[in-house]
Amino acid sequence: MTKGANMKSLQLTVAAAALLAAMPAHADAGDILVRGRAILVSPTEKSGGITPTFPNDRVSVSDSWTPEVDVTYFATDNIALELIAATSKHDIGGEKGLKPVGKLADTWVLPPTLTLQYHLAPKAKLRPYVGVGVNYSIFYNEDASRSLETAIGATSVKLKSSLGYSLQAGADVALSDKVFLNLDVKYIDIDTTAKLTTGPLVNRVKVSIDPIVFGVGIGTRF
Repeated sequence: MTKGANMKSLQLTVAAAALLAAMPAHADAGDILVRGRAILVSPTEKSGGITPTFPNDRVSVSDSWTPEVDVTYFATDNIALELIAATSKHDIGGEKGLKPVGKLADTWVLPPTLTLQYHLAPKAKLRPYVGVGVNYSIFYNEDASRSLETAIGATSVKLKSSLGYSLQAGADVALSDKVFLNLDVKYIDIDTTAKLTTGPLVNRVKVSIDPIVFGVGIGTRF
């Protein structure tokens, strides 16, 4: 082999190695992805009346920023299961006739969600996906506000847990062989009934919280 041929062969080898090194992170069957996200939980709530005392009034639910961790397991190159873990705190406000009262209560929500995903281009640099799943939301540390208790007296608040569906769309963008940027949006079906007990009086209000959850974060592949 001539010196020129040797040099050309070396150049091709170096180019191939550089190409392999530059290939984006991708997911294969059996891979596990772990992401950390900052999420905005933005309710699109619809409230019923507060019965029997305030049947014509309504409640609102505030937005909340919170961290989230999720784990995704690839059953095949395209099909994966994602489980998210996060908890967020929300204020419940009075609307219509109760608007002058302002905040009525606050609550924490723990909404574990399991999603079946389809990844459209798992070996590309930009990897979009869609998903559908099931959500179980648990409410805890509910607390009546001072303004509500000033208006009607000492009150305990309890919200019923919710079982519903979720819809998802997002994309991973490769930053290196194992690290990627993630953009994600979910719609989660959450319906609950709040029970407010003031002495012998019990009021209830049905609320469809139904948040849209926007997320951005960083992930890695194992």
